[in-house]
Amino acid sequence: MLKLKAIHHAAIICSDYQRSRHFYSEILGLKILAENYRQPRDSWKLDLQLPDGGQVELFSFPGAPARPSYPEAQGLRHLAFVVDSVEESKALLEQQGVEVEPVRTDEYTGKRFTFFSDPDGLPLELYEQ
Repeated sequence: MLKLKAIHHAAIICSDYQRSRHFYSEILGLKILAENYRQPRDSWKLDLQLPDGGQVELFSFPGAPARPSYPEAQGLRHLAFVVDSVEESKALLEQQGVEVEPVRTDEYTGKRFTFFSDPDGLPLELYEQ
């Protein structure tokens, strides 16, 4: 049997590199590990570190089609981040002008969570532990 250890990274293609770079590094506070412009592809690649050692890779590709998020489409549904306090994190995002859904409680786990979107409308979740 395959022995997976963890998720290494999630890759996101954005429509506006500078706007998304600001969102993920300044608003979400992810540490920039590396940033490279790839001339042959006319593409940026930004490696961002999550506190648990995982990473988010942010890409720009000219002319990439939009991903349907609403209504929900098949494929990756959302990316969830663990936080100590959903209410506190929600308030901090809202202070930065990010729209955040009302906090809900998972009916199966009893844990609190909420959703918000990145600059391209990709669904992100805050999940309290």
